[in-house]
Amino acid sequence: MRIATAQWRIERPSSFAAWRDRVRDELAAAAAQGAELVLLPEYLALELAGLFAPAIHTDFLASLDALQGLYADWQASFANLARETGLHVLAGTFLLRQPNGRYRNRAELYAPDGRRWFQDKLVLTGFERGFPVIEPGDQLQVFDTALGRIGVNVCYDSEFPLFARRQYEAGARLLLVPSCTDTPAGATRVRVGCRARALENQIHVVQSVTAGEAAWSPALDTNTGVAAVFAPSDRGLPDDGIVAQTLAGETWCIADIHAAALDAVRQEGQVANAADWDAQLRPHLLNVRAY
Repeated sequence: MRIATAQWRIERPSSFAAWRDRVRDELAAAAAQGAELVLLPEYLALELAGLFAPAIHTDFLASLDALQGLYADWQASFANLARETGLHVLAGTFLLRQPNGRYRNRAELYAPDGRRWFQDKLVLTGFERGFPVIEPGDQLQVFDTALGRIGVNVCYDSEFPLFARRQYEAGARLLLVPSCTDTPAGATRVRVGCRARALENQIHVVQSVTAGEAAWSPALDTNTGVAAVFAPSDRGLPDDGIVAQTLAGETWCIADIHAAALDAVRQEGQVANAADWDAQLRPHLLNVRAY
């Protein structure tokens, strides 16, 4: 399978149509290079807050409220783009208002045949906890797609091993991580989390990132990180676990991944991290003895 994951430069769009056209052009470019699955970054929908007046786009909460009126167009756009391009599209995230009035940071995957799945962010960052109207999700899911069973960890969720482990145990062999970080330290944490999840579960992990500066946005003002595809370090795979990553100024990191290679590693690799997971859970090891 060929995957394209974005190092998405944040811009202020002039109209929804202009924003949609930019996304269409970029997805078409990925499809032209043979991609079957594309991954856009966390908080992508907040780029659309730039359509509103300064009193709104400079106010995070006002932006969330205003963006709800664009959600139907957002869904229709990605459903159409997936169909037109033949791509499976993980459309970044949209902070979606729930029936209780609070917002969840939701990643949606769109398939060319019209199917759609979602995964909410499960653990909030300090920035998100600073706004009581944002709440974490309450369900961990895997998606049965034509490309195989896929899991999603939204940004910070990738730093907690049990989410990805449960998805692996449920059959996911590919983990998608849409992310948005504003410091090199934050970018490092998510990257390390992605690489650790690839190592532990012997799966491919794909990370997308936001890039550039957007002084008009309180959430997307500074963006860091490198889009990449990771694998466990073992026979037939890169020694450093990095299958591919973007260079400065690039939009797409494109890589071919092969499920059979990981099947072989899990069966005949130098180590068996995925199978040996329970070794750390032996009852006599759960209590620490101090000397």
